[in-house]
Amino acid sequence: MNVLIWFKRDLRVHDHPALTEAAGAGSVLPLYIVEPEYWALPDTSARQWAFTAECLEDLRRDLGRLGAPLVVRVGDAVEVLERMCRQHRIDRILSHEETGNLWTFARDRRVAGFARQAGIDWVELPQSGVVRRLAGRAHWARKRDAFTAAPQLPAPEALRPVPGIEPGVIPTARALRLAEDRCAHRQAGGRHHGLLALDGFLTKRGEPYRSAMSSPLSAERACSRLSPYLALGALSGREVAQATFARQAERPGGRWPGALSSFQSRLAWRDHFMQKLEDEPQIEQRCLHRAAESLRPREPDAARLAAWSAGETGLPFVDACMRYLAATGWLNFRMRAMLVSVASYHLWLDWRATGPVLARLFTDYEPGIHWPQVQMQSGTTGVNTPRIYNPVKQGGDQDPTGAFTRRWLPELAEVPDAFIHCPWRWEGARSLLGRRYPEPVVDVAAAQRAARDAIFGLRKTMPRAEVVEIIERHTSRQDARFSHDRPTRKRPAAPPGQLSLAL
Repeated sequence: MNVLIWFKRDLRVHDHPALTEAAGAGSVLPLYIVEPEYWALPDTSARQWAFTAECLEDLRRDLGRLGAPLVVRVGDAVEVLERMCRQHRIDRILSHEETGNLWTFARDRRVAGFARQAGIDWVELPQSGVVRRLAGRAHWARKRDAFTAAPQLPAPEALRPVPGIEPGVIPTARALRLAEDRCAHRQAGGRHHGLLALDGFLTKRGEPYRSAMSSPLSAERACSRLSPYLALGALSGREVAQATFARQAERPGGRWPGALSSFQSRLAWRDHFMQKLEDEPQIEQRCLHRAAESLRPREPDAARLAAWSAGETGLPFVDACMRYLAATGWLNFRMRAMLVSVASYHLWLDWRATGPVLARLFTDYEPGIHWPQVQMQSGTTGVNTPRIYNPVKQGGDQDPTGAFTRRWLPELAEVPDAFIHCPWRWEGARSLLGRRYPEPVVDVAAAQRAARDAIFGLRKTMPRAEVVEIIERHTSRQDARFSHDRPTRKRPAAPPGQLSLAL
């Protein structure tokens, strides 16, 4: 039997259930399809492709050592699969279940239709704790934990290749006609770099994780930086969780126990949020709570959106975070949440306008986390307490000396520490604002009051029956790890991870 293994966002040979099954089924054709239509979407970018291409290079080397190098083809998935199956007498397609955006959801439905019509057996296997066709959340956490605790699958010892296939070229961003996207400090892609990051985090960098993750000054090093490798599947979530369990079993001293426990929680939260999009793909396009559709104008204020996207709002800490993200492709979780909060509440922009901007900038863009979290931070879920971040306060808390802000906003070098996050209050503001740095696009205090009145006013009108339905479908009520994702009378603590869960 000839088996085609279709790689998507699972770019590894270790702990790869679909590859393991393919290796035991017959001759193997490992295939990755570069889909130009996907890479033209508003939530994709050249930086994401550059990272993906590096992961593909690693995967090609690893598969080559096993005897069956990765085959790369460019085109529509159905057309490529139809041609490959016909030319190479493929009887079966194996792949992993994917929780992607609506475009990949529709593509997979087209592939399923092709496979049925052609009489080809297409089997999709789970590769994470996300459960397809889940009836309810009552016992989801138990199922997720069982998958995570199951033994990892080693890479096959060898693969028998389908003969006579040219591997093909991994195209460049220019070949795909992607817009120029300079990301000077982007993480390097590939499983090799992912394993280095995992080892460095668990043995050296991770000890201050719990206290250092909130500030962009310290989070860059103290966070695991594994999110892009997990998003592309260069590492499996199970192997990361089990490596962390092994480190916990060593009983390291100092701050390690709390750090490792917090990290395990965030890995669980990662699957938890991906499950939301798996259960309701339309979260990418419409508000989880229908009443929130009328909250903000669907046509955003173009000037505000442009200023926010470019890091030119006149709110220094917001602008510094946005410029840092543009240059690195990564930002720590609290600052991601602040960017969405300011865009949604202070600038009153619809999440469907701001969500794609951030998605393109994130090298670790994970649709299953991104869209539920963008809605959560925008106050459109109906079940989460709105968190309206004050950007001036956040700057003072997370960058008290202005070191981070000045690094990314050198035009503010002369502003004293006391005014670095509110330069409009500085006596020298007249020589700076509106000249070398923009005046703030909104009055922070006034915008925050107006947003609070609007969002809490809406919540009073939300039908209780719809709120209950959302709770039943999307919250894990029997697991204390996810208690922050449920409505409460008390002000909840910040959930352990936001927006791609920038681990």
